[in-house]
Amino acid sequence: MSLRAVVIGASAGGVQALSHVLPDLPADFPAPVLVVVHIPPRKDNALVDLFARKCRLRVKEAEDKEPLAPGMIYFAPPDYHLLVETAETLALSSDEAVNHSRPAIDVLFETAADAFGSALAAVVLTGANQDGAKGLKAVCEAGGRGFVQHPATAEVATMPEAALAACPAALTIRLDDIPNALQAMLEE
Repeated sequence: MSLRAVVIGASAGGVQALSHVLPDLPADFPAPVLVVVHIPPRKDNALVDLFARKCRLRVKEAEDKEPLAPGMIYFAPPDYHLLVETAETLALSSDEAVNHSRPAIDVLFETAADAFGSALAAVVLTGANQDGAKGLKAVCEAGGRGFVQHPATAEVATMPEAALAACPAALTIRLDDIPNALQAMLEE
């Protein structure tokens, strides 16, 4: 399996969880990393600045029709769904909220599964709703690999539990082990 992209979804407690994952990705990590965090629609996206200071990879807010670049972390902007187009470009959408969220994790995961198939890794982190469960199932059904933060370590276990129920094939993993698991996929 050749890893071509990583998608990550988080909600309640997500900033702390992401702080255990994103900064530990090496500077030469070749795949783009796309991240959806549930944030209020009218908030400025402080996540980009926060993680740009912590990470070895470049960090930016995703832009509509932007081509994916290797070794870049893209955050979904507030109040927009982040999608991957089949041409491996990003798209933003202001369509209806999914699971009461915009951006929604399911939207990112499902479109990335269509674009990357078995070359995709998806990670569901802490959160208080069901978002990510349907998308993780789509990733695994497309041949991609699913990882779920161990519910016992999540600030809010609802999202990891829903993801594992929808996609039993996903690997339950500790936060600190996620960067190494993604690195290992590059060598498969």
